[in-house]
Amino acid sequence: MSLTIKLTITPHIINLNLHPKHRAKIPAYSLGFRPKPIYHSNALIPILYNNKQPRMSQASVSGSVIKSSLIEPDGGVVVDVIVPESERGSKTLEAESLPKVRLARIDVEWVHVISEGWASPLKGFMRENEYLQSLHFNSLRMGNGTVVNMSLPIVLAIDDETKENIGSSKDVGLVGPDGDLLAILRSIEIYKHNKEERIARTWGTTAPGLPYVEEFITPAGNWLIGGDLEVLKPIKYNDGLDHYRLSPQQLRKEFDRRQADAVFAFQLRNPVHNGHALLMNDTRRRLLEMGYKNPILLLHPLGGFTKADDVPLDVRMEQHSKVLEDGVLDPETTIVAIFPSPMHYAGPTEVQWHAKARINAGANFYIVGRDPAGMGHPTEKRDLYDPDHGKKVLSMAPGLEKLNILPFRVAAYDTVAKKMAFFDPSRSKDFLFISGTKMRTYARTGENPPDGFMCPGGWEVLVKHYERLQAEEATPAAVSA
Repeated sequence: MSLTIKLTITPHIINLNLHPKHRAKIPAYSLGFRPKPIYHSNALIPILYNNKQPRMSQASVSGSVIKSSLIEPDGGVVVDVIVPESERGSKTLEAESLPKVRLARIDVEWVHVISEGWASPLKGFMRENEYLQSLHFNSLRMGNGTVVNMSLPIVLAIDDETKENIGSSKDVGLVGPDGDLLAILRSIEIYKHNKEERIARTWGTTAPGLPYVEEFITPAGNWLIGGDLEVLKPIKYNDGLDHYRLSPQQLRKEFDRRQADAVFAFQLRNPVHNGHALLMNDTRRRLLEMGYKNPILLLHPLGGFTKADDVPLDVRMEQHSKVLEDGVLDPETTIVAIFPSPMHYAGPTEVQWHAKARINAGANFYIVGRDPAGMGHPTEKRDLYDPDHGKKVLSMAPGLEKLNILPFRVAAYDTVAKKMAFFDPSRSKDFLFISGTKMRTYARTGENPPDGFMCPGGWEVLVKHYERLQAEEATPAAVSA
């Protein structure tokens, strides 16, 4: 997958001439399906310039109004299914008496996602009704008729033996990989796990070699169990990174503390290079030109499962810290936090999930680039997905109408200016495109990228990571020799 970057804030998506002072003139916004085509509609107008947003507190700061919730979470409330501390003792005793379902690490990551409200309004693993809506419609219809996006099935698989042990019980206890009781799943429903259908509809292919499928679906049980979660205590990984794992509620509070009047989210699973920084800084500049006083960047790397050749999370977080230390991004206007979701590499289907989760975290702008959540085809030498489909799907997806999509402009290394710059097609021969694979090859071989590609501190983190890897790979060979 290429690291080519695009950002285009175009009039059909964002009206650059509309100042926030005109927001009172915009009609109220509905989450329902639109009766007319919505691609290339101006998603900014109905939500940002609507002065009738519910459930917002306001405070006057320097003569301007700061809204403590820039965008309403799906369902109106950020779900929180973590048991209050005062009830944990009794709930734990109850969980011990119930039939048990043992979770894999990937299941714990999904418990984490659900428990903090990233998947709001979902309150547990999907029952069949929710699963079918997600699988076939990429959305859920609420009781009041409104639609929220839910493009990825969030499900828990069990095998025949576990199903038999559960018997007629209405509730089960969920046990982590280390044997710790993590949660209770209430009012359960068990239904068939049709793996082929799930894979085909989520990835658009059943070709062998899909990382998430190979790791977690193929070996999974033939049944799915859904129900409402009660999580006994917050999920922690004790890996030195838990302080980065801010929940949607914590992020919203931090946006309030910083008096943000716009929040733009940037997801990545790669190290930050200067092209990314150019994009993010340019986005903030454009938002300021639109009349916003304090746009805040949510730099939000994915922290769950990633494929083996991706840079590990701890290395990425160290690299991101260096980017802020070196002044490439401004710490005063940037929040770095971990998004706990696992990665599917499911392209346009998955990018909807990434965007939807950021709504629940309080971001009202979402930056999307080339081939978001994509990967190379597992058996052919081509991209698995059309690189432009992700951004197009986001602008049409049901339930995402209130989120403002910011497509990338192309950025590449300008060999004349010797820095990352927006691509100029009139002198295309002057630009060098450095893919993620090429970047990792540079670091692995000890070859430096062109000056200006990445801040020196961030690049040093990557080089040291690959040096450690090479030393670890060489050790077994030396021992056997």
